[in-house]
Amino acid sequence: MRIGLVGVGRIGAFHAETLASRADLVVTDANLPAARAIGFPVADDITSLLASGIDGLVIAAATPAHAPLLTAAVAAGVPTFCEKPVAATLAETLAMTALVEGSGVPVQIGFQRRFDAGYRRVREAVASGSLGFVHTIRANTHDQAPPPAAYIATSGGIFRDCSVHDFDILRFVTGREVVTAYATGANKGEPFFTAAGDVDTGAAVLTLDDGTLALVSATRYNGGGHDVRMEVLGSAGALGVGLDQSLALTSAEAGVDFPTGPRHQSFMDRFRPAYQAELAAFVDVVRGDRPSPCTVRDALEAFRVAEACELSRAEGRPVALAEIKRA
Repeated sequence: MRIGLVGVGRIGAFHAETLASRADLVVTDANLPAARAIGFPVADDITSLLASGIDGLVIAAATPAHAPLLTAAVAAGVPTFCEKPVAATLAETLAMTALVEGSGVPVQIGFQRRFDAGYRRVREAVASGSLGFVHTIRANTHDQAPPPAAYIATSGGIFRDCSVHDFDILRFVTGREVVTAYATGANKGEPFFTAAGDVDTGAAVLTLDDGTLALVSATRYNGGGHDVRMEVLGSAGALGVGLDQSLALTSAEAGVDFPTGPRHQSFMDRFRPAYQAELAAFVDVVRGDRPSPCTVRDALEAFRVAEACELSRAEGRPVALAEIKRA
């Protein structure tokens, strides 16, 4: 099998290592010297890469390149893995969803939490009914330190860039859809967040279509470490993801030494096995052994929740998901 990779930054270079044991790899990047430096055969550009006889394509380039690259791959009929987001705006995401769904080309979107063992166990518990009826879910994505100002300026905002992972995994774990969102945010950190119209800390209350309440929080400043968790509370039990010795939290109770560490400092530390598992799944998609485990439609639905949260934050009101275009 021959796989093409576009983008050799931090996540792209990691994907290259994962794919190298499963397929012959050809890479390209806008920075060709960087592409050559990671030690795999290099194509000059996406046109050359798609014409080289690859069986599948992995897109790990910068966000503005996702939609054009995915469009080219679909036109070539090449099964594709694309890191989130599919596109930077709702209109573009809607257009890409229509394009992909009309093409029949398999496309997998990179929401790696779907492959994390803890989240999968919680999903099984919810589906089995062992927790009783689920009434409350708490989900958070707390970065240890903020990304650079240049990244924030093009990120789309904290809900589209950061909390969108929580929105996707909420859908995955519960099998339900969000019907309303009420969100807010604030800045206490670097002024470049305000300059970009963004916030460094955000929170949302979501209502799911079965009445479950989900409390979602995100921040770029969690000095204790990178902290991604989910707590699912039901009438017959409760289950948590991320409550291990790496938990970026210290107990104020006397005599409690949990957690003992070490703490994660980045998303790569936290989700390394999940990233590897999602690429292994993509190889199966390319072979035709399984359908996409995370479709463009899944990405659209998570993006719609993020849109609702940004609109809620801007207008200071609850937003029904029915207000956010879906087709």
